[in-house]
Amino acid sequence: TWWSNRGAARANNVGWRIDYQFITPGLRDRLRSCSIYRDERFSDHAPFIVDYDL
Repeated sequence: TWWSNRGAARANNVGWRIDYQFITPGLRDRLRSCSIYRDERFSDHAPFIVDYDL
């Protein structure tokens, strides 16, 4: 996901969700969680974390 450097886009969580994870139907039941990592700021992008029970 991405936030513009203009205004307070990141502070207001007004950004673009441009990172996706596509999975097969067989893997769907193994999906445990997904989230956007916002604890640290690396750039104007944030990592999208997907956790599976494999």
